[in-house]
Amino acid sequence: MHPWSPDVIVTATDGSEQSLRAANAAAALARTNDAQLFIVTVVRPPEGWWGIVGAPPPAESLGNALADAQRAVLEKTVDAIDLTGVRYDTVEEVGEPASQLASFAQANDADLVVIGQRGAGLVERIVVGSVADRLVHIATMPVLVVP
Repeated sequence: MHPWSPDVIVTATDGSEQSLRAANAAAALARTNDAQLFIVTVVRPPEGWWGIVGAPPPAESLGNALADAQRAVLEKTVDAIDLTGVRYDTVEEVGEPASQLASFAQANDADLVVIGQRGAGLVERIVVGSVADRLVHIATMPVLVVP
């Protein structure tokens, strides 16, 4: 039996300390396994943004402020973690974070998703539950939750 070795790893970041720890763990796993790493940030648009159709808008139609915030989160993450020797791409997604991460990971044949235990504020966790909790239940691949 061959040991399990991920070829594609997805990590989610929102710029929080928890997500940076998760991204650092994901980068270390990617380096050790010579895996492709996707560093993903997901913006949940304001209520009503999707209109009556219910489909998320293309990233290009996001307001400049949201797009700039996503880029800032990705830059902060890339600057904060050790990506030496890691093949990585940064990705900006729009929508409900857990669903978008699960869909992105599946579409890119990810072997593992690495996420921080919590990133959002207390109120959001109470209202929507944590992204990590939801992702663990809906992902079709292993999810590593980093405290």
